[in-house]
Amino acid sequence: MIPWLSAELGFPPVASALAEPAGPNGLLAAGGDLSPPRLLAAYAQGVFPWYSPGEPILWWSPDPRMVLFPEEIKISRSLAKTLRNSAYSVHFDTAFSDTIRACAHKFRLGQSGTWISPEMITAYERLHHLGYAHSVETRVDGVLVGGLYGIALGRVFYGESMFSQVRDASKIALAHLCAYLKQQEFGIIDCQMETSHLTSLGARLITRSDFVATVGTLIASDPVPGPWPAMAIDGYFKGVR
Repeated sequence: MIPWLSAELGFPPVASALAEPAGPNGLLAAGGDLSPPRLLAAYAQGVFPWYSPGEPILWWSPDPRMVLFPEEIKISRSLAKTLRNSAYSVHFDTAFSDTIRACAHKFRLGQSGTWISPEMITAYERLHHLGYAHSVETRVDGVLVGGLYGIALGRVFYGESMFSQVRDASKIALAHLCAYLKQQEFGIIDCQMETSHLTSLGARLITRSDFVATVGTLIASDPVPGPWPAMAIDGYFKGVR
């Protein structure tokens, strides 16, 4: 049995999360709500919500943890060519609601629905208005064609989801995010769960204990409040080969 959260904002120790074969890797607790204080308390401890509509809210802290260090992003030759192309533009925090909704409607192989429910959308829109949740948007001819969103605490960015409607649109957004995070001295991007797509971009697994220790140091740094600058770093990738 996993703990059921009370009205208080605390979470069980992450080391108590279930692990195979005892149960789903990282399932820590259930219940609670998606209020800003609860969500911020969760992320500060390396915990995130992930559940299907109609289920109780489930809270996770997997071990190991997939992360991307901004300076380790892998830029393939084809992506570098795209990044040098001026046919697209990248913006921060100019279309958060459109971006999270596009992520919710993204088709995912092997999944019949999405965990980004209307309740989740509302919760993260609140965090966006408070300056914690951010979007990175890729546009072509002014049209939103890809992007991502996540949470920033201190110098940690917690990636939540991304989408592409044209080739490489989400990768373009991620590359510009990494450039901005390096500029702002962020130390890590939390990618949560391992996927081959994230691995191809340079993400790797670290132990939960290392992740929690790193987060504990980085969130103590001064925050970079939102909204972030509307335009991403202009010309940053023009010399990338």
